[in-house]
Amino acid sequence: MDDRWPVWRLALLLYVFAAAAVAINLFMLGLMGQALGLAALPPALALALSVPLGIPAAWLAGRWIRGLLDQAAQD
Repeated sequence: MDDRWPVWRLALLLYVFAAAAVAINLFMLGLMGQALGLAALPPALALALSVPLGIPAAWLAGRWIRGLLDQAAQD
């Protein structure tokens, strides 16, 4: 029996952390955009945008962790 965690389960566990990282990065990108004359991105908007954008980020993090676990199992 294969007892490996699937990518979707890892992504589900990592979603909160990935969405938080996306929110922080969006907010910081909005602050850097002020140097170019753009309006600042409010924190609430960064959080709202991070909800859907956290899904692909969590999926990629899950794939990365799955690869690390596979590599550790080979060694």
